[in-house]
Amino acid sequence: MDSPPQITLETTPEGACAVLRGRWTAAHLAPPGHWVPVQSALTRTQALGGACAWDLRALHRLDHTGAQLLWNSWGRHWPEHLHLLDGQRAMLERVARFSVAPPPAQRSSAWGLFLQLGAWVFSVADHGAGALRLLGQLALDLGRLLRHPLKGPWRDISGHLYRIGATAMPITALVGFLIGVVLAYLMSQQLRQFGADAFIVNILGVSLIRELGPVLAAILIAGRSGSAITAQIGVMRVTEELDAMRVMGIAKGYRLVMPRAIAMAVAMPLLTVWTTLAALLGGMLASDLAMGLTPAYFLTALPKAVQLSNLWLALSKSVVFGGLIALIGCHYGLRVLPNTQSLGQGTTASVVTSITVVILVDALFAVLFKGIGV
Repeated sequence: MDSPPQITLETTPEGACAVLRGRWTAAHLAPPGHWVPVQSALTRTQALGGACAWDLRALHRLDHTGAQLLWNSWGRHWPEHLHLLDGQRAMLERVARFSVAPPPAQRSSAWGLFLQLGAWVFSVADHGAGALRLLGQLALDLGRLLRHPLKGPWRDISGHLYRIGATAMPITALVGFLIGVVLAYLMSQQLRQFGADAFIVNILGVSLIRELGPVLAAILIAGRSGSAITAQIGVMRVTEELDAMRVMGIAKGYRLVMPRAIAMAVAMPLLTVWTTLAALLGGMLASDLAMGLTPAYFLTALPKAVQLSNLWLALSKSVVFGGLIALIGCHYGLRVLPNTQSLGQGTTASVVTSITVVILVDALFAVLFKGIGV
């Protein structure tokens, strides 16, 4: 019989008695229509305390899930009045013997917070040491490539350059174009109040070429290609390909890290120029529509408003951004444990860390070059 689990409170000469009927199994307790009435009945029965007797003899079936539910509702000790069959008693005794009480909730204390801070500091130090080792190995691998260029992994580099750079051109162009349109419309509303319509070329040119173009491209690539690098190497850890490379004597730094770092460092300046051009195109069209500045005037005034040093600064920052994104992606990919949960956590941490480091390094570049007048 497919009968749902039930609890009936009956009055006997000895007092109140909870009579259990139906099938107390995992499959029959899982549906909300069965679980909610059982939970309500257990709550009412618990309110009676030790004066309530329990009768399990009318049960159709009882598995370990139902036995664990009853044992928890009894407060993990046997009730004073219990009527049951021998098989049911054996199952309840087995559950009582092997079940573990949940650990007590720990209150936050100053010492506990201090220990958490220490664990965080050690974790950061461990990541820093791993990143430093990865950077040193990359320097050694680049020296090896310069000594023997004909034996370098050029096919891997070209493949990563295509996947990182060429396939990212549509999304970077679209986002850059929309950013340029939005900036132009917002600036036009403010500049029109002061009659300074012509200065929109200066603001758009400096902001897009010097700052927003490199940072925007780096953030897009960090979310798109940085996560892909971590996922690729992480999957190699899960499928034990990294262990196979170690057995065959293949240097993972030379074949995995260095090609991705070189491809990213080469692709990022090109993507920065591409994204900046798309943003300037969007700003130019929006300026023409919102303020009447013709594209001819925009193109004529742009070289006068933006110095060539801003472009070189943007390209140099892009090379640094690309190398850092590749190193961070490889760092978290190599630290993935052979399970899917660690793979997801490593990919998320890689993207967040890459974007944070890009913004921090961009701020550092702004402070340093502002101090020398560039």
